[in-house]
Amino acid sequence: MDKGFIMIMVTCASRQEARKIAASLLKKRLVACANILPKIESRFWWKGKIDKAIEFLLIAKTAKANYKKIEKEVKRLHSYEVPEIIAVPVIAGSRDYLDWISQAIV
Repeated sequence: MDKGFIMIMVTCASRQEARKIAASLLKKRLVACANILPKIESRFWWKGKIDKAIEFLLIAKTAKANYKKIEKEVKRLHSYEVPEIIAVPVIAGSRDYLDWISQAIV
């Protein structure tokens, strides 16, 4: 049975923060895989003005059913007042890879 898979994106202030969040999510088996993309340039509205930052992007693969637990854990560990936590559906993927995700998470 298909669990409904998602990829969750979280921007982090540092590599250390991204690694800490990824490690916690993996240890709790909430995600099967976490990728950390280094030094992305972000531009955004914050407190009434356009701001910018160099961030690290964490991308995690999991089942949709785990989203709320992941959101709670990210908020607990994250340094930002309003962290980016965005889930996008996986509309297609290798059956072997999706089966692996199912087996890796709780």
